[in-house]
This record gives sequence, C-alpha cells and structure tokens, in this order.
Amino acid sequence: MTQTPALPLRAADPVPDPVPRRRRPHRAWSVAAVTFLTIIGAAGFASLPGLLIDPLHAEFHWSRGTIGFAVSVNLALYGLTAPFAAALMDRFGIRRVVAVALMVIATGAWLTVFMTAGWQLVLLWGVLVGLGSGSMALAFAATVTGRWFVERRGLVTGILTAAGASGQLVFLPLLSWIVDRHDWRPAAVTVALAALAVVPLVWLLLRDHPADVGLAPYGATEFMPKPPPQRGAARRAVRALVSAARTGPFWLLAGTFAICGATTNGLVKTHFVPAAHDHGMPMTAAASLLAVIGIFDIAGTIASGWFTDRFNIRRLLAVYYGLRGLSLMFLPLLLSDTVHPPMVFFIVFYGLDWVATVPPTIALCREHYGEDSAIVFGWVLAAHQVGAALIAFLGGLARDVFGTYNPVWYTSGALCAVAALMALVIRQRREGAADGQPATG
Repeated sequence: MTQTPALPLRAADPVPDPVPRRRRPHRAWSVAAVTFLTIIGAAGFASLPGLLIDPLHAEFHWSRGTIGFAVSVNLALYGLTAPFAAALMDRFGIRRVVAVALMVIATGAWLTVFMTAGWQLVLLWGVLVGLGSGSMALAFAATVTGRWFVERRGLVTGILTAAGASGQLVFLPLLSWIVDRHDWRPAAVTVALAALAVVPLVWLLLRDHPADVGLAPYGATEFMPKPPPQRGAARRAVRALVSAARTGPFWLLAGTFAICGATTNGLVKTHFVPAAHDHGMPMTAAASLLAVIGIFDIAGTIASGWFTDRFNIRRLLAVYYGLRGLSLMFLPLLLSDTVHPPMVFFIVFYGLDWVATVPPTIALCREHYGEDSAIVFGWVLAAHQVGAALIAFLGGLARDVFGTYNPVWYTSGALCAVAALMALVIRQRREGAADGQPATG
C-alpha cells in the first residue's frame, strides 16, 4: 500500500498550535484579590476597641463613657473621611491613598502603647486611626468594583465587603488571647504590624485602573480610557454631597445606613464582649463568638451580593433590617456565663445579616448617582459611622447609668424596624435619566 506524501503547507495556511492556549483570568480578579487581602490585613484595628474597654477601665480607671467617646470619634471619622478618600483616589490613585492610610493606622496604633491620659486615646485611636481607617472604608471597595467590573459587580462587592469579616475572624481570637495573656499593649502593636505588612502588597500589586494594564473592565464590550486625574478632591466630594442631598433616595439611604452602623459596629462590635462579660462569660469566649459572626458574615455578604444582581434590592434591604431587629430583641434573653445552643443560633442568624446591607446599598447609590456613586456612597457610609459613633458612646453611657446594656439592645431592635420601612419607600430611578445625574424624588 503506497503512502500518500504529505502536502507542504502554503504560506497562507495557518500553522496549527500544538499546545492549546489557556485563557488567562481577567486582571480584575487579581486586583479584587489584592483588595480583599488588603482589607483583611487592615481589619485588625477594627477588631480591637471592644477588647480594650475593660482593660483600659481597669488600668486607668477611665469610665466606659470616656472610652466609648474615643471609639465614637474613631467611628465617626471612619465615615466622614470616606467620601474625601474616594475623591482623593480619583486624584492621586488608589495605591497611594491606601498605602498612606495603612501607615497612618500603624502610627496611631503604635503610639497608643505610650498613652497615659484619656485625651491621648481620643487623639491616637480616635483621630489618627479613624482618619486612616476612613480611607480604607467600604468606599475603597466601591471604587475598585466601579472601575474594574461591569459584570458581577454585586457579587464582587459582597466578596470585598466580607473581607472585613474575614479579618475579624483572623484577628479577634488572636487579639483577645493576647489581651487576656499579655495585656492590651502587645495587641495594639500587633495591629500596627499587621497594617504595615500590607503596604508592600498594595504598592506592588494593586493597580488604579484597567487602562493602566491595557485592558477593558471585566464584562465591558469596549476599552475605556483612564480618566484624567480629578483635581479639587474636597470640592468634588462636597459638590457630590450637595447634589445628592437634593434627592429623596439619598436621605433614605443615609438614614437606613446610619441605623445599620448603630446596630453593628457601634453596638455589637463595640459592646458585645463587655456585655457578655457582665454576665460572667470569659472575654476569650465572648470574642470567639464575635469572630464566629465573621464566619457567617462572609457567607451572608457574598450571598447578598448574588441576590443583589438578581432580586429587588429595596425588598432585600427591608428583609435584612427586619430580621436584624428581631435578633437584637432576643439577645438580652440569651446572654449568660456560658455558650449555649440558643446563643449559637443568634450568632449564626445575626452573622448572616451583619453587613448583608452593603451590596444593595452600593447598588442603589450606583443606580441613582452614576459616576459620583462611589463618593455619594462615601457620604452614606459617613451616616453609617455617625450612627455607629452615637451608639458606641451612648451604649457605654447607658451601661454607666443603668448598670446594664438591655435598654440599648431593645432600642436598636426598634430602630431596625424603622430602617426596614425606610428601605421600602426608596423610589426607583426614573427611566431615561442620564447617567451620572441624580434621580429626583
């Protein structure tokens, strides 16, 4: 049998590739991964205040109201800095702003080791760490998702929001063990070192815009050039606030998110450990429960991002706030000196709802305020932190006055019911409104 000779390839014929090329993941996913790790590394500072209340009270004899005031300054500046930080990211780039913020956090946490007076706690932990953490706020996640993603924004927002809970999960048991065994000062140093450790990661791997690496955002059909630096960051942040403040949805979003902050960062993150300790529960056990909230918060927030891409976001918000209010109403009945099954159920239930409100809130800001949505969300986040600051201070004051946290738990549960009603009346953006123009109503 004669063998037919192979015909030579012509110049016009394509040369077959013997090894199929693998399609590389879009660079947006690596940027999201770096952002996730950055928020985790910076989360240590947010885990510490609730663990400091009893040690500082015992060592310096400062009232819980004084310590709560320092925490409230921290929480308020965390929120009030966010819109300006979002504008600064447009001016100087994400990398520079986040790297400087991490170094400010490290400086404030390190210097608290040497404090001897209450005003120093306010200055260092309240002002310095508050300013640094505000630049690492959820507006950072909103800026990254807004620039790098067109598709899967809700899901990625949920994942990045869950990073804070992941950091809480990593740091809370460790910091509570350090405070319990070695005093609070080594815990503050640990927070400072964790913030510094993230700086090289941010500087080497984070990129400001897809155009920096010649890509379109994930899910975009065409290349989007990098916009020029936006000068006048403070003026732009204020202008976005003035424009948004003329609309009804802004005030409803700000009001609901203020209640969100009051019932999470201000109340549970700050006062759950000392409240459980009041009932005889060891600090390490209470801190571990708070860390377990972080486990289920990750699942709840990622699921919320998935839901945000598919369901009515106003109804989602109403459900989240309603369920949170119910859980807080039952908490005073569950606190005891041991960890028992009903308390574990509360931790799981509450953890699933912890920051599930964030993805739909960001989506509503994006729906109504277009190009300024990250900055407007920064102002909404400021309301979140003002609410958190008020409860952080009032919770400590209520404990000093009444000898119990019970009035604060019940009041916060009622506020969640108000937030659920507010979420339902947020109007949908009018069809045909131009992008970047706020909706009226």
